[in-house]
Amino acid sequence: MINWEEKLNRDSFPQKPSKIEVLQTHISYVFVVDDLVYKIKKPVNFGFLDFTRLEQRKFYCEKEVELNRRLCPEIYLGVVPISKTSVGYTVESEDAPVEYAVKMKKLPVEGMMEKIIKERALLQKHIDLIIDVLVPFYAKARTGKGIDEYGSIETISFNTEENFTQTAAYVGRAINKWRYKKIIEWTREFIIENRSLFETRIKEGYIREGHGDLYSANICFDDLKKVYIFDCIEFNERFRSGDVASDIAFLSMDLDFHDYRDLSGYFVEQFISASKDKDLMKVLNFYKCYRAYVRGKIGCFTFEDPSMSEEQRKEALRKARRYFDLAHLYAGGKPKVFVVFGLSGTGKSTLAKALANQIIADWIPSDLVRKIIAGMAPTEHRFEPFEKGIYSKEYTEKTYSKMIEMAKEKLTEGRDVILDATFREKIYREKVLQELPFAEIYWILCTAEDRVVKERFNKRQSSEDISDARWEIYLSQKEKFEAPQEIASHRLIILDTSLARDFTEEVIKRI
Repeated sequence: MINWEEKLNRDSFPQKPSKIEVLQTHISYVFVVDDLVYKIKKPVNFGFLDFTRLEQRKFYCEKEVELNRRLCPEIYLGVVPISKTSVGYTVESEDAPVEYAVKMKKLPVEGMMEKIIKERALLQKHIDLIIDVLVPFYAKARTGKGIDEYGSIETISFNTEENFTQTAAYVGRAINKWRYKKIIEWTREFIIENRSLFETRIKEGYIREGHGDLYSANICFDDLKKVYIFDCIEFNERFRSGDVASDIAFLSMDLDFHDYRDLSGYFVEQFISASKDKDLMKVLNFYKCYRAYVRGKIGCFTFEDPSMSEEQRKEALRKARRYFDLAHLYAGGKPKVFVVFGLSGTGKSTLAKALANQIIADWIPSDLVRKIIAGMAPTEHRFEPFEKGIYSKEYTEKTYSKMIEMAKEKLTEGRDVILDATFREKIYREKVLQELPFAEIYWILCTAEDRVVKERFNKRQSSEDISDARWEIYLSQKEKFEAPQEIASHRLIILDTSLARDFTEEVIKRI
């Protein structure tokens, strides 16, 4: 595979641009050259997409221009060759082409929907512009024989099962076992139980050759006067064609992902009103789940792309996890909270960190949160007497409140959370139950023999542990610890961590 970022420079382009910006996706190199853009397809094969041969890449470049001219004809200028000459690779040279690129006009950077979203400046007016373009687009889009098949139960099931097969290797890395299982079971059940609904959608003409990739990365505004919707799926008609609700669900999901839930709802409501699609809501969550899962899958593929930087790969995996979390919510899944508690020195944080890594959850330790509240560095120590200073009841109350607030934010996004603190008083355990009723809560009580705890504190003196706990603090905590009698037995796991071993698998098996 040619690394075009290394091969093309200022002299490669006919304009001899003053500046070149290079972007990468898992399937393309994108060169922003002054007021133009050149997009080169990577010679990759993901099964649903095959660009491995030059003639395939040329064909799909031409297809990309043809299809995208439906929504913004003035942007897509054509397909141009790239040749290898005596002075290097030359763009727009007809001399024995070795590659092809889609040539486009550059869209205004300040109008890109992703940028507007990042600046928290998205308005209902933006959404109205999108609807004004989409409703007539779908009304004119191809339908009937050759397209209707993409709305069939068989095709829908093929699409979803393909996703599950292609992401199986990422269970444990991008999605945990129970989320993967829940999404699969819910998806299959929905398809079986709603066969007649899917058939009605076909009969009523809602299966269209649409966009296929309708989300904020592919939308640009021009001063709230015009909207450009670009970069549709050209490489696979099956992904581009289907229920109009699938495209609408994609943008709605994307707005949810970026915490624009109100505008997500507004977009769907306004589209239904303008299009008169009264049954769209019945399939919306199904397609939102599907679309979120597809984005998670793409994040996994990007993570595996060797041409991406380490930072880009990590970001791709982080986003993939967030998309899978969202898909789980749409499938009716409830996020989980694991409260790892017990006296200091009983191995809480060791277990919590290991568990967070194993189940892909966010770890919220009281030691860190307390020091953030106090304006301290995590590694800074404050060896206060029992219940004094930053360990006073006032600070403890603030710490637990902040931890629960942080957990609530993550849970709303569909994330699993691990709360790591002593929770030695019943009042704080009840606070978790009261304020996080929408989550499945599991309690993991860590215990250990006194002699083992004492040894651990001795070892901490020469480590970089962020905890300020000491042997005398442990003894004071032990006197005041309130047994968790209020917690239902099926939600409580008690572990004796005296023997140093990995307890994560035991915890996972018992939830």
